Amino acid sequence: MDDLAIRRYGDPVLRAVGAPVKDFGPPLRALGAAMLAAMKTAKGIGLAAPQVGLSLQLFVMDVHDEEHLPVLDGKPCAPEDIMPLILANATVTVPPGEPETYTEGCLSFPGVTGDVGRVERAIVRYRDADGAPHVLECAGLLARCVQHEHDHCQGVLFIDRMTRPHQLLVAAKVKKLKRATTAELKAARKAG
Repeated sequence: MDDLAIRRYGDPVLRAVGAPVKDFGPPLRALGAAMLAAMKTAKGIGLAAPQVGLSLQLFVMDVHDEEHLPVLDGKPCAPEDIMPLILANATVTVPPGEPETYTEGCLSFPGVTGDVGRVERAIVRYRDADGAPHVLECAGLLARCVQHEHDHCQGVLFIDRMTRPHQLLVAAKVKKLKRATTAELKAARKAG
């Protein structure tokens, strides 16, 4: 599969709700591997299909949080035993709790970070690249990453979840990024 380019804010695909994944097996494994390669090249820990221009309910992660061990299909496991993950058609349940505020960034927003409040736990029901169903219970960094990437598949961006003061702090950078991306997309359509 060709190298995948990460879409930046201003690209309409980032605001679209992804379609469910219907085709599993080798093609989905190949797409997941290409997404993981793009994510690692960009030095990220998670990447959703909309971020590479594909409006799908699909994301990948490679998160190693030794402090909060994940539970996969009812069994606690070490992160290195299950990572990286390809998650298709995920549904995320966030148990009630007090949100913790952390600084987040996003590969589709280079140079932009801001404080986001998220509950530090999540339960994820998803299908793997072969279509097998799984349940992942997670906490800490992994839970925050799951929520961030799942949001992408729903057309929700981390700037939407930022605290209001941080939205105001990054507003000029975000507008500049959107203008640049819009101009690039317009030039590409004209050339194509």
